[in-house]
Amino acid sequence: MTIRVLIADDQQLVRTGFQMILDAQPDMEVVAAVADGAEAVSEARRLRPDVCLLDIRMPKLDGLEVTRVLAGPGVENPLRVVIVTTFDLDEYVYGALRAGATGFLLKDSGPTLLIEAVRAAAAGDALVSPSVTVRLLQHLAGPRRVALPADDPLTDRELDVVRLVARGRTNKEVAAELFVSLSTVKTHLGSIQAKLGVRNRVGIAAWAWESGVVS
Repeated sequence: MTIRVLIADDQQLVRTGFQMILDAQPDMEVVAAVADGAEAVSEARRLRPDVCLLDIRMPKLDGLEVTRVLAGPGVENPLRVVIVTTFDLDEYVYGALRAGATGFLLKDSGPTLLIEAVRAAAAGDALVSPSVTVRLLQHLAGPRRVALPADDPLTDRELDVVRLVARGRTNKEVAAELFVSLSTVKTHLGSIQAKLGVRNRVGIAAWAWESGVVS
């Protein structure tokens, strides 16, 4: 199956570079490369790509607003969005993750991580630049506290999974640390997402830092 990708970035060199990297993959095709947020929304709605790669700072609509429109709470059939940014501590990025993005990368992460992020998003998983995920969430969560779900509380094992996800562990690493199977980890993640009302592991991590489950 070919992964259809939309790229939105106001820098021509970035668009061209990303397109060259992705089009060189046998399982990927860039179906649109646009320079502003408004065009990103219209082309994404028209083409329904498998993955949207969005810059944060764009003319007309920024990446945060585009993410809300394409993948935010209440959006029917949300698209999968990966944020690509220059800054490793950027409140716009955090807002985009909370708005429904499946992950984010730094622009200097390199082609291998870019390709992995697109494949992860297409598969319904999330990939966040390992060097920034914990620092970003910890820095931006600050001293806020969000109540634990009272009606359907997380189990102790689910909280173990939440803590590891919040520290950037992959599913395989969580399984190894907790001595459980990969399928068990995926079952826990599905249950956690349902209880917290979040769409992906990035939402789980953000909730964990906000609620004080990790510190």
